[in-house]
Amino acid sequence: MRVVLQIGGFAPEIQAQLDAEFRCVDLADLEREPGLAEQVSAIVTRSNHEVPEDVVRRLPMLEIIATCGVGYDLIPRALAAQRGIVVANTPDVLNAAVAELCIGSLLALLRRLPQADRYVREGRWDAAGFPLATSLAGKHVGIVGMGRIGKEIARRLEMFGVALAYHGRTDQQLGWRYEADLAALARDSDILVVVAPGGAETKHLIDARVLEALGPNGYLVNVARGSLVDEAALLAALEQGTIAGAALDVFDNEPDIDPRFFALDNVMLTPHLGSATHETRAAMAQLMLDNVRSWFRSGRALTPVEPPVEPV
Repeated sequence: MRVVLQIGGFAPEIQAQLDAEFRCVDLADLEREPGLAEQVSAIVTRSNHEVPEDVVRRLPMLEIIATCGVGYDLIPRALAAQRGIVVANTPDVLNAAVAELCIGSLLALLRRLPQADRYVREGRWDAAGFPLATSLAGKHVGIVGMGRIGKEIARRLEMFGVALAYHGRTDQQLGWRYEADLAALARDSDILVVVAPGGAETKHLIDARVLEALGPNGYLVNVARGSLVDEAALLAALEQGTIAGAALDVFDNEPDIDPRFFALDNVMLTPHLGSATHETRAAMAQLMLDNVRSWFRSGRALTPVEPPVEPV
């Protein structure tokens, strides 16, 4: 039975399949039984868990790292490429769920739904009507990152009668306007949606300059990775009214996020719920498992990630 290093937990039905087909061990097992490291041929993990580089170096027989999620910024891909280790993720199966959360968060932010709910529960409706909020229809929306999920969000937003534009590495010749200058996109947008991949290349892509360009009537939505936004600059912008508000599903150091967010009424906070539906998480975990099965049966993963251009 092949030995698989498991980093992170999975739903009981997926865990049962893993345990039936493999000997699953965790990082603590490797410390208790040093010899296990020489038997591990696969890592299964979740995209919000780091796969430490030093752990990968300790596994001489490692063949594949399969993550349950679309993001792979917490996997040492350059080292994996150097060692000939395949990295596989779970694209497409979570597109709809993340797009749904993005649209729902944006509507809740603009229409102030969490505040309206509290208003009713606290019995204040009798005293006065709830203040007017902001419409989505007719707004200019800029999307930062037009990959699979970005396109899914854009298609859903079209139904609300918004004007769409996007920023990314290249002009994909889509039906929406491409803007090479991120600050210019922010300046032209009422709402900026962040859905680009995480990693060193995109760290703090949304900085003070971009937030200032978005302006005091602009809103930010981040359903990608906390690292894409300079959190100190964002907190300052929210506190000082540099932007109107933000809906955030991802943060630095989550779940131990900066407590200054809790005091702000112009931000909506959710606990990294992008793919958090029963149906989506089941499909993601199944694809992760199927990637490992396919690799061991045929030497080919179903959804491999392209290796970095210049492995170290």
